[in-house]
This record gives sequence, C-alpha cells and structure tokens, in this order.
Amino acid sequence: MLDYTGWLDGLSAMGVIISGCFFGFLCIYRSKKLNAKLLTFAGLTILFIGLIYSGPFTDFMSILITGSNLEFRVYVILAYMWIGPGMLLAMYVGAELMEIEKKLYIIAIYSVLAIIFELFLFFDTMNSFTFTLDRPGENLIDASFVIGCPMFIIMVVFLLSVLFFNGIGFLIKSIQSTGILRRRFLFLSLGFIVFVLFGTFDSLVAPGITLFFVRICIMISTWLMYIGLKT
Repeated sequence: MLDYTGWLDGLSAMGVIISGCFFGFLCIYRSKKLNAKLLTFAGLTILFIGLIYSGPFTDFMSILITGSNLEFRVYVILAYMWIGPGMLLAMYVGAELMEIEKKLYIIAIYSVLAIIFELFLFFDTMNSFTFTLDRPGENLIDASFVIGCPMFIIMVVFLLSVLFFNGIGFLIKSIQSTGILRRRFLFLSLGFIVFVLFGTFDSLVAPGITLFFVRICIMISTWLMYIGLKT
C-alpha cells in the first residue's frame, strides 16, 4: 500500500504527463490547421517533457495494480528515453525561432549527443544510475545519475544549452522585439527557464510535499511554452 509520499510522487508525475500531453497535442493540432511545421516540433518537445515522468507514473500504477515496484532498469528507460529526442527538438525549435544561420551544425551536434545518450541509457543502464527504494510497495523508486558518467555529462550539456539558448536567448529576443513577438518570446523564455530550473530541482528534492510543488512548476512551464507558441 502506497504511503502519502508515494501518492504525492505518483499523482504529481501523472499531472506533468497530462499537462505535457495536453499542451503538446494542442500545438500539434494547431500546426495541422495552420500548416506550420515548426509548431509540430514544438508540440513534440512539450509532449516529450511530459513523458519524462513516465517512469514514476508507471511505477505508481504498478504498485496500485500489482503491489510491487517496477524493475529499476525499466523505470529509468521509461523515464529517460524521451530526453534525447526532447532536448534535440528543443534546440531545433530554438535555432529556428532565433533564426540562426548555421542551425544545421547545431542540429548535427545535438543529434550525436542524443544518440550517445540513448545508447548509454539502453546498454549501460545500471552503471549510469543509482537507485533508492526505502519501502518497496509503499514508495516509488528514486533514481539519480552517477555523477561523472557519460549520461550525466550529456544531461548537464543539454540542460545548460536549453537554459542559455532557449531560456536566455528568447529573453534577449523578447527585449529586442515589440508587440506580439515580445510577448511570444517572453513566454517561451519563461517556459524553458522554469522547466530547466525546476526539472533540475526535481532530481535533488526528496519525495514529499516539496517535490509536489516542484512538479506543479514543471506543469506551468509546459503551459508557458504553449502560450508563447499560441500567441
């Protein structure tokens, strides 16, 4: 039987998945109506942000249905398989909106990093993560990167790139723009900054009420991204 921290962990993970899928599919739907390919990629980015929480959500459902936690390897694969494509798409959207001339070089570099990340995830899983599970069947698995491993290094590169390129980059574009463009870049900037900061906090905060509020902020980040793309 799940204790209260297990419920908070599982329900907050479910909330992030729902918000990511909802706003992601809204963007994809709008892209079909407007014939705007970039909106499709942006929608997929938001969708993948939500699906990052598939690990804790599936672990939550596994306990409710079977009374047992997932296998550690299954947990981290479900959670982190979305990182590579999600970060790659985020960089692509940033390069397009920032109108960077050599964006193909950016996409090539982050494509290679994404592939390396996924290869280590699937083939070196147990050496890339540490796991904590205090009370099996009552709490969810808590997984964290082994500091210094290739996946950890690539993850740091991803997060810093999105923070500076999409977060601060869009903020500078907002300051330089006027009218609707200023509002669009401001919301996008806030969305990516909130996602990176609170996504990082998520890996540092212990399960409980604090983690619940951190994940509410991540839900807000998907809404901010959607509003920035919608306006």
